[in-house]
Amino acid sequence: MSSTYVVALQVVLSCICLVLANSVDFHYPAVFNFGDSNSDTGELTAAKGFKLAPPYGQNYFKTSSGRFCDGRLIVDFLMDAMHLPFLNAYLDSVGLPNFHQGCNFAAAGSTILPANAASISPFGFGVQVSQFQLFKARVLEFLAGKKFHKYVPAEEYFQKGLYMFDIGQNDIGGAFYSKDLDQILSLIPTILLEFENGIKRLYDSGARNFWIHNTGPLGCLAQYVATLGKDTTKLGEQGCLRAHNQAAKAFNLQLQEFCTKLQGQYLDVNVTYVDIFTIKYDLIANSSKHGFEQPIMACCGYGGPPLNCDSRISCGLTKILNGTTIAAKGCNDSSVYVSWDGTHYTESANQYVASQILTGNYSNTHL
Repeated sequence: MSSTYVVALQVVLSCICLVLANSVDFHYPAVFNFGDSNSDTGELTAAKGFKLAPPYGQNYFKTSSGRFCDGRLIVDFLMDAMHLPFLNAYLDSVGLPNFHQGCNFAAAGSTILPANAASISPFGFGVQVSQFQLFKARVLEFLAGKKFHKYVPAEEYFQKGLYMFDIGQNDIGGAFYSKDLDQILSLIPTILLEFENGIKRLYDSGARNFWIHNTGPLGCLAQYVATLGKDTTKLGEQGCLRAHNQAAKAFNLQLQEFCTKLQGQYLDVNVTYVDIFTIKYDLIANSSKHGFEQPIMACCGYGGPPLNCDSRISCGLTKILNGTTIAAKGCNDSSVYVSWDGTHYTESANQYVASQILTGNYSNTHL
């Protein structure tokens, strides 16, 4: 069976899963999303005033869309499944964005913990929650004045809408540059306390439906493996960093415990905990079974096999290193790669992950 046929079959099966998912109770009038680059639809690029260089956005959008991907993100496929338009970034005011059915506050590089001077994004989770509260206040002002009602959510959407979260990857993964495993494990309760505070603020603002993704297998990201995996004794199954995945699992376990606590604390909330880690790890461990040829190596990067990832030069950029001009270019066929740029997944991988989410097999609503 040719790789092209396998990929085509995988796309068909993913589409079937997306159709079947429509029979699941996954229908909301609006979505409010919080997170990092895994679900950023243009927040960071709008805030910092830059455009991602090609080949970012080469698939589907055919141009840079502010997404750190070659095409669509998991959140885009989930919006499709709910028959809702893609979410506009909160700070992207160009092109008359329509927020009638939701808004995206996620920004690449964001953490749950407050940002500091070294942070890529100034929009920590607490700031994103504050942005939402300001957004809601302004929307209610517009509605009271009977202005722009076609472009902003109806008042009842704030209670009936879905609040989605995919954040924590940068808190855990980024910490390994300055901390050891034990220090990171001891930091997890503090991270989740900050998350809990943000969730409570959203509840007080009317949020009732919470859709919470755990974090993926961080030790399998080429960026971390290339930077911290030169000592091969740190590598485990699938060539992934053991400590990173151990920390991710510890974070996820405590995150699930928090979701159970949240569901028990408020009788009027609906909490769904989604096991992204298991979906992504299975995709990497059984990549060929799912139609992918490269589970770890980045499609867009520099350095060639086995990782094609060099922290000195990011995807789409050209630099002079040691007197030589080098470029981090995209691969010929991103559809057979799981990793897009060593940190983020390809559109094809995102579509596969979304299709698995929508089966309901990895979601826990009985916390």
